[in-house]
Amino acid sequence: MSAEIINLRQFRKKQARSEKEKQAEQNRISFGRSKTEKQLTTALNEKADRAHREGHIEKSGDKE
Repeated sequence: MSAEIINLRQFRKKQARSEKEKQAEQNRISFGRSKTEKQLTTALNEKADRAHREGHIEKSGDKE
């Protein structure tokens, strides 16, 4: 009837890792975006940047 001897430091570290992994999983569900969502955001930002740059008046030639 001998109980299994465990190292409390190792047990606490293992428990902390487990808790962090659970939190990370929740964050992935809550804040994660799919690849297509990221690509859509990138495309929209590039389109807005092009429209902004095209709206500027370009000066032709240098006046020196």
